[in-house]
Amino acid sequence: MVDVLLMHALLKAVQRSAALLVVGDVDQLPSVGPGQILADLITSGAVPVVRLTEVFRQAVQSRIITSAHRINHGAMPDLGKPEGDSDFYFVPADDPETAVPRIIDLAKTRIPQRFGLDPIRDIQVLCPMNRGGVGARSLNIELQKALNPAGERKVERFGWTFAPGDKVMQIENDYDKDVYNGDIGYIDDVDPEAAELTASFDGRAVAYGFGELDTLVPAYAATIHKSQGSEYPAVIIPVMTQHYTMLQRNLLYTGVTRGKKLVVLVGQKKAVAIAVRSISGRRRWSKLHEWLIRPAGDSPQM
Repeated sequence: MVDVLLMHALLKAVQRSAALLVVGDVDQLPSVGPGQILADLITSGAVPVVRLTEVFRQAVQSRIITSAHRINHGAMPDLGKPEGDSDFYFVPADDPETAVPRIIDLAKTRIPQRFGLDPIRDIQVLCPMNRGGVGARSLNIELQKALNPAGERKVERFGWTFAPGDKVMQIENDYDKDVYNGDIGYIDDVDPEAAELTASFDGRAVAYGFGELDTLVPAYAATIHKSQGSEYPAVIIPVMTQHYTMLQRNLLYTGVTRGKKLVVLVGQKKAVAIAVRSISGRRRWSKLHEWLIRPAGDSPQM
């Protein structure tokens, strides 16, 4: 119902003399909340649809783009060691005990030295899920220790430690503070006497009382679902068989397409193959498709 109401409100806001152009990638993960507006618009046949399928000559030089296209078409990306410089790499790791130190080494040392990127602001670890030894929660703890070990000026709340320099993510919409679910910021200061933390979001300082820190989490690692709509200079994606239930083609495709300059997969070729082969069987039930194909003049039943 949410998708129908949203589309209805959107169309009402468009003047009759105007045109509405909807742009998106239907092959990525669907929205976190209910609905599938883009997919319903396309499959209904009620609106003209143009799909971009050609990889242009400039894009062929990017292994990120060619790998994303192969994944999207159900083919394995090239996981071999590239000759010369590349923007897409695969680092083998057979188990979490091997994968975690390799991810930390990539984020802390190898990528910054090779590509000149900031380990905290430019590199984002994206995980298929939160749980597990190579899940976002565990990796956040390990990456925080490696990249920004807390000094005396810190606060521990809700199972996390927060200190100046930490990268954090807002996990709830807060209209009063003007920060929203998925926004990434950086902690400027922790003031134990005032019981207040200050973080910058897009250069704007936002204050949090210590009792409000349940809306913040460290963001050195995040789930691929949380990354939707965002881009990062470099992403590291653990792909392990322990994430079997979440290994889907659209999940891997979404993760790979988050990287602008560099994508590194860390894990097992078998896990990559599972993700490439697996198409989500979960169906989303929506009335929007039905209403879009309803004959003109028929009134939809709410």
